[in-house]
Amino acid sequence: MRLLLVEDSVKLAAWLSKALKQHGYAVDVSHDGVEADSLLSTEHYDAVVLDLSLPSMDGLTVLERMRSRGNASPVVILTARGELEDRVRGLNLGADDYLPKPFDLSELEARLQAVLRRAHGQSISTLSIGPLDYDASGRVFSLKGKRLVLRPKEHAVLEALLLRAGKAVSKAKLYEQVFSLEATTSQDVVEIYIHRLRKQLQDSGVQITTLRGLGYVLEAV
Repeated sequence: MRLLLVEDSVKLAAWLSKALKQHGYAVDVSHDGVEADSLLSTEHYDAVVLDLSLPSMDGLTVLERMRSRGNASPVVILTARGELEDRVRGLNLGADDYLPKPFDLSELEARLQAVLRRAHGQSISTLSIGPLDYDASGRVFSLKGKRLVLRPKEHAVLEALLLRAGKAVSKAKLYEQVFSLEATTSQDVVEIYIHRLRKQLQDSGVQITTLRGLGYVLEAV
């Protein structure tokens, strides 16, 4: 999952970005409203964590402009503001959830997972294909009832494939979802993670199939 974190506090943004990356997210960070607006007009994000108090352009304006362009990516507003008026206006402008500071990382992640499930039309917290199960609330994969230990980017690739199980996901799309803008690798790095996952899933009853010219498909054997 690729996230845009818009937070003017450099220290808080760095901490959140590091923590979310450790949980398998690809994270781009912006500290400025105008920069965030530009990124949202040119890049695709699965979700946005948006502070309201931003330099150059406030968060509500960023949100309003984002929705006016038809961008439906889920947005969690993150702010120190506690006024009901700001909360209501944000929700009316199209925010999907609202989390006041201070907060626990676990709560932010839970809210992110909830808005992402809704965005993908999934009301249940557990997804399965063959013997592979995914607890979306805890972000834990299990294979034949045993927890599957994955590195963050392996987790991100498998999650992206599972959310589109049975459908081809291109290498470019996987790269976009797994790596942030600051990544210095090429799209070919995706093949490394596909290879690692195939070894993890070998002879399990679920596999990743390559469709030439289309991408990769996660399917039950």
